[in-house]
Parts: sequence; structure tokens; C-alpha cells
Amino acid sequence: MGVSGSKKSTTVRADRRRAARRRRAALQLALVRTRLAALQAVSPRRAASLALDLWCTPPDGAGRRRDDRTIPGRLTTVTTDAGARVVVETWAAAGGGGEERARHDGGPTASGSRAGAGVVYLTHGWGGWRGQLGAFVEPLRAAGYRVVAFDAPSHGDAGPGRLGPRRSTMPELADALAAVVREHGDATAVVAHSLGTATTVLAVRDGLPVERLVLVAAIADVLGELDGFADLLGLSRPTRELLRGLLSDVAGRPLAELDVRETLRTHPVPPALVVHDRADKEVPYPVGAALAAAWPEGELLTTQGLGHHRLLRDPEVVRAVVDYVTPVRPAEPVEHDLARRGA
Repeated sequence: MGVSGSKKSTTVRADRRRAARRRRAALQLALVRTRLAALQAVSPRRAASLALDLWCTPPDGAGRRRDDRTIPGRLTTVTTDAGARVVVETWAAAGGGGEERARHDGGPTASGSRAGAGVVYLTHGWGGWRGQLGAFVEPLRAAGYRVVAFDAPSHGDAGPGRLGPRRSTMPELADALAAVVREHGDATAVVAHSLGTATTVLAVRDGLPVERLVLVAAIADVLGELDGFADLLGLSRPTRELLRGLLSDVAGRPLAELDVRETLRTHPVPPALVVHDRADKEVPYPVGAALAAAWPEGELLTTQGLGHHRLLRDPEVVRAVVDYVTPVRPAEPVEHDLARRGA
């Protein structure tokens, strides 16, 4: 079947916009590399400070502002221990509107969880926001769960982080999740995307109560990501070492603690479903496959042609995630493979 003229024209315009964005990004990168090369020749510390600022600045891509919510939830805010304002959106379990109102009028039960259905939390990635995971909301509600999504500091509709507007850190995102869970009850599950997977694991390392995790397009080697960032900017060895020191100071902890694999070696973790696409250009598929293999009680769901973001709205992926967080489970971990064209 032929492609209509209007559809073809729309596709061509979209391709041109993407090409223009790539050209602008390449030019900006060249300018930054030139500036850093000159700066680190005279002051590696100032160069490291600039690199830190770039590392702590979430991207502002149009794809990361996609909104897949079908209905709005109830908006509230929570404040992290560091004083950052986090925007929270909640949905009652299907047919549970009265319970949702009562929940907001009362506090946690004696056990720390709230009465009613289990709670599933949706955690966005670096530069993302709560609307990106909106496709999970209605299926989870239909399965009997309350759903809680949030915007971390300097993301979406949230307030600025400790470093100021449009600046944040991994520990800050982990602290935001912990603050939201304290307010809304222990987690039946957390569904996390991209860097949100690493920040969720960091929160688990710090004691987050959660029964199981779903890690979509997971990042496991944060220090490797930092090395790749330094390579991209052309940082010298002295500048890299200074950058690591500055980042550790900002994080308030050793950088090794940010690494998912380090947490697997040193801390207990709940069962996890790792969802990764073979065509993911942001986080290569072998990263997810290796993470699932290393994870105690880990399962791997492999997809084809969905890339890094379309996973979040693919009906088969959403169905598999809902099935995973539902209590009836197979006795042994299994590996799945969903081969399909991109949605």
C-alpha cells in the first residue's frame, strides 16, 4: 500500500527536524570541547567544574516530554530531606476513589504501608518526567493497584534541586523516590526507566521498602557512563580525576555506591524484571542482558525495534510489566523475547 502525500510530507519534515537537531548538537559539542581544551590547559580544576555543571544538567529533549497519561491523577507535592519540592501524581485503584480520598486524609498504617490496594511507583529517567510512564497507569489501576508517579527535582513540574534550576544529581533523584514512598506507602513495585533504574537501585541500597522492581532500558555502569562523558568532552586525566572528586563531593558519597553492580555485590535486592530492546541506541542491549543475568531472581524481557523510549508505551511490554508485579508468579525465573517492529 502506498504512503499518502500528507503522511510522506509529515515524515520528511520530522526527518529534517531530527537532522537539524543533530547538527545543532554536533556544533554545541564542538564548541564545548574547544572551550574545555583551552580551559584545562591553564586550570584543570576550572575545567572540571564546568564538566561537573554539564554532567548535572538534565537534557531537555522533546521526546522526554511525551505525555502518555490517559486521565489526570491527583496532584500533590512532597519535600525531600534536602528541601526540594517534588510534584506527585496519584491514581486510585479502579473503583477505589473513596479509598484514595481516605488515604490522603489519614497517615500510614502501623506497619508503614497504607490501607487498600498495593502501590506501584513510576520513576522517570534523566531529563524525563512522570507523563512518560503514563501508559502503565490504567492497566495497573485495572489490576487493583494504586499508582504514584512523580517529577524529581529539576525535572518536569518539580522545583529546582540543590544545585539550582535545571541541575540535579543521582542521589537527589533517589532521595525524591524515598520521600514519595514515605508519604504514599511501601512499594509493591517500582517501574523505572533509564537512569531512573540506577537511582531506584540506589534508593533500595539506602533501605527503600519494595517487593519487586521493573527496570526498563536500565543503566548499570554509572562510572562507565561518566568515563564515556569524559571521552566525549575530551577531558585530560587530571581533569577527569578532579571531576570525580567534585562529583563525589556533590553526591555526598563515594562514586562506587552509585554503581548498580556494586549494590548487587554488597546489598540484598528484591526480584527484578529487566526490559531491554536490542535496538536501544542510548543504552546497548548487552547492558540489560548482563544486568538480568547478574541479578538474583532476575528475569529478562527482550524486545526488538522499540529503542530506548517506545518501550514505555508498547502494549505488550505494559502487559508483561503488569503481569510481573501481580502476585501470581512462575516458580522459576524465565527469559522472554518479544520480537516485533517498533510501535
